[in-house]
Amino acid sequence: MLDQIHLLAAVTVLGVLEQAYFSLQVIYARRAYGISPPKVSGPPDFERVFRAQVNCSEYFPIFLAVLWQAGLFFHQGLTAALGLLYLYSRYHYFVGYKESSLGRLTPMYFSAGVLWILIGLAAVGILHFLLSHYVGMNVLLFISL
Repeated sequence: MLDQIHLLAAVTVLGVLEQAYFSLQVIYARRAYGISPPKVSGPPDFERVFRAQVNCSEYFPIFLAVLWQAGLFFHQGLTAALGLLYLYSRYHYFVGYKESSLGRLTPMYFSAGVLWILIGLAAVGILHFLLSHYVGMNVLLFISL
């Protein structure tokens, strides 16, 4: 069983570490600009760091859900590779947003594309399982025709 999920688990841990890094960046920005919690506004440089972290946190549960669904129902290796690509693009999103609000756009679109691919793989995998399990129909063979 573990050999079927170890790559997904590794990507999950890397994602959690990335989220922790983003949170630490907000703490450092709060100290640098003298913004005490619960304030969330301040100089534009602080607000960009704060918004980048919040935006990444908002998408993280969606990423985890489709990562595991696509990995379990479609293919662990492909899904883990896409997961790494997603984390890489979110890192570039964070760094780009930290520099300027326009710097976030290309990585944002790229990470959204990767997320949609993961959603598609999860949907195909789940559909294949349901149809093969309950109807006896192999969707993956049908798609390859």
